[in-house]
Amino acid sequence: MTDRHQLKLLKKGSRAWNTWRAKHLEKRPNLNGAILREADLDGTDLSEANLFQANLIRASLSGAILREANLRGADCYGADLTWTNLSGATLSEATLRGTDLSGANLSRANLSCADLVGSDLRGADLSGADLNSADLREANLYSATLNRATLRGAVLRGVNFNRADLGEVTLRGADLRKATLRGAKLNGSILREANLSGADLRWAQCIKTALNDSDLSCADLKGATLSGADLSGANLSRADLSIVCLREADLYLTQLSEAILVGTDLSGADLRGANFTRATLSGADLRGANLKGTLLDKRDPEG
Repeated sequence: MTDRHQLKLLKKGSRAWNTWRAKHLEKRPNLNGAILREADLDGTDLSEANLFQANLIRASLSGAILREANLRGADCYGADLTWTNLSGATLSEATLRGTDLSGANLSRANLSCADLVGSDLRGADLSGADLNSADLREANLYSATLNRATLRGAVLRGVNFNRADLGEVTLRGADLRKATLRGAKLNGSILREANLSGADLRWAQCIKTALNDSDLSCADLKGATLSGADLSGANLSRADLSIVCLREADLYLTQLSEAILVGTDLSGADLRGANFTRATLSGADLRGANLKGTLLDKRDPEG
């Protein structure tokens, strides 16, 4: 149950609340199930507070401190959480649909099964965050940091990951259909069995990235760096791989039919059993590549 005295004090504003907090550091605020709809809580210190299933619809918490707070199942629909410190906070199963979290610190936060549809996470720090099974459809993560975050089973259709740092991220089996990842960093990340069909990966960095058995059909990878990447068994049919660096990449049994590989660097790549039927390979560099069992059109001058 909510501590009514604490709730009453909180509603007086951040100044009164923060003064009380400074004098009672030993107390953990209990605001379990509190109704704070449209409340003005900018700059409020709610670190380690219990806000389990709290109603924070359209509340303003810009610059607030919610470090290690419990917001599991909380309703933050349309709330202003810009530049909020939510490091280590629990937000599993929380409703954050349409919430503004731009610039927020969500490092090590638990956002598993959270509803983040259409949320604004531009420039947010999600390093080490748990986003497993979260719904991030149409969310904006432009220039966000997600180093070592886990997104197993996350729904990421239409997500904006442009210029985001996704280094060493676990995205195995993630749904990234038509997502935009222009200029994103995915070095050392795991995207095995991920669905990236129609995704925009132009100029992305995917050095030593695991993309084996993934679906990249019709994806745009123009200018991307995939040196040392594992693309074995992946589907890259009709993908645009123009001027892509695939040096020493693993393309064993990869499907590349009708793909565009104009000026692509495939030097030293493992192309055993790869299917290049009707692919465009003009200007491609195949020096030192293993072409054993590769399917190449006889009409193709590179074959």
